[in-house]
Amino acid sequence: MSIVTIESLDQEGRGIARVDGKAVFVEGALPGERVAIEVFKRKPTYELARTTEVLSASASRVTPRCPHFGVCGGCSLQHADLPLQVAAKQRVLEEALARIGRVRAESLLSPVYGPAWGYRWRARLSVRHVPKKGGVLVGFHERKSSFVADMLECHVLPAELSALLPRLRELVGALTLRDRLPQIEVAVGDRNGRPVFALVLRILAALTPADQALLRQFADDHGVQLWLQTGGPQTVVPFHPPDATLAYELPEFGVTMPFGPAEFTQVNPFINRVLVRRAVSMLAPDAADRVADFFCGLGNFTLPIARRGADVVGVEGSAALVTRAGENATRNGLAARARFVVANLFAATAESLAPLLPLTKVLIDPPREGAIELAKALPARDDAAGLQRIVYVSCNPATLARDAALLVHERGYRLAAAGVVNMFPHTAHVESIAMFER
Repeated sequence: MSIVTIESLDQEGRGIARVDGKAVFVEGALPGERVAIEVFKRKPTYELARTTEVLSASASRVTPRCPHFGVCGGCSLQHADLPLQVAAKQRVLEEALARIGRVRAESLLSPVYGPAWGYRWRARLSVRHVPKKGGVLVGFHERKSSFVADMLECHVLPAELSALLPRLRELVGALTLRDRLPQIEVAVGDRNGRPVFALVLRILAALTPADQALLRQFADDHGVQLWLQTGGPQTVVPFHPPDATLAYELPEFGVTMPFGPAEFTQVNPFINRVLVRRAVSMLAPDAADRVADFFCGLGNFTLPIARRGADVVGVEGSAALVTRAGENATRNGLAARARFVVANLFAATAESLAPLLPLTKVLIDPPREGAIELAKALPARDDAAGLQRIVYVSCNPATLARDAALLVHERGYRLAAAGVVNMFPHTAHVESIAMFER
């Protein structure tokens, strides 16, 4: 056993200490703490360890709210208060920009906060029938394991869904296909300001009439929608009620966005509203602007931009999402200002973007892989078609930093502002937003 002092947190929420010049990544430790550790992996340049005793606790240490914390892999930072969590994420962003991108934001944006609990309106729960543990388990995976955590509650899910976890275990245990139902996906929408809960059951065998009766009764008793998925995402269909629908609302922009439970929407609707507001404010679109929203999904940013009067084109690789986005534009009376096209943005070139030009402003919201080919294809600062402003929403500081390096050092833009968005409280996931200008 060794005793170390923790200097900072890494991108996975582990404490970082240094012993004889070697980095030691310590699970369960916070900056400023002296902790006793047990090393479980040794490498030439680093070691992995877990905390066995906190000898001097940080003032930011709190008691984890969830009894499953430490076993369930859903959260990694419940032992730290929110200000420390957000400060650590801000540091991860700044260090990535400096180390990977060799850039520094001229202005650091104030962090975006939201509810700490009950925020997760999307989740993928694994299901396993484990007789040795008393029956069916429904929950997230255990930390660094393919085993399903033995969960009876989850505080990052809405309280109504957390309370359903034991009921779902009982339901699946009563079905004939309990060994052929590996996953339940959670999706929550809005209806007149109230949540609408949908559960998508991934089934690998046909339901019997008795199974169907049990599912209908469960949906009626608990006020949830049940959907079935027999194959890929395109096979998701409502089961009960048969006319089930989902949508979410962006009241500030007078926009309602219908979506399917397998279609991508942001996990945290409370933060999403603030994020959309901040992104549109930073972009500052008006009637004189021609805007592109790259990786637009079902129009989460596109329609609010159009609502501000700009002409906007949403570009997305999924034809199904482009169809949905077009329907959403029509539903919200924005089809005259917002149009959508299908394109593989991971293979973007200056030639493939040419039909969209000229553009005055761009919003980029890529997946974790980032948008390096798109960044290369965008007009450089001094081109006649050069953009005035780029707002980049990121879910991976490393790829944001890489793309920022190209935009700043090769394409001639400046990184005017950047900041973190606490989309996933109690996890080490870092969401951020950045603005580049001519």
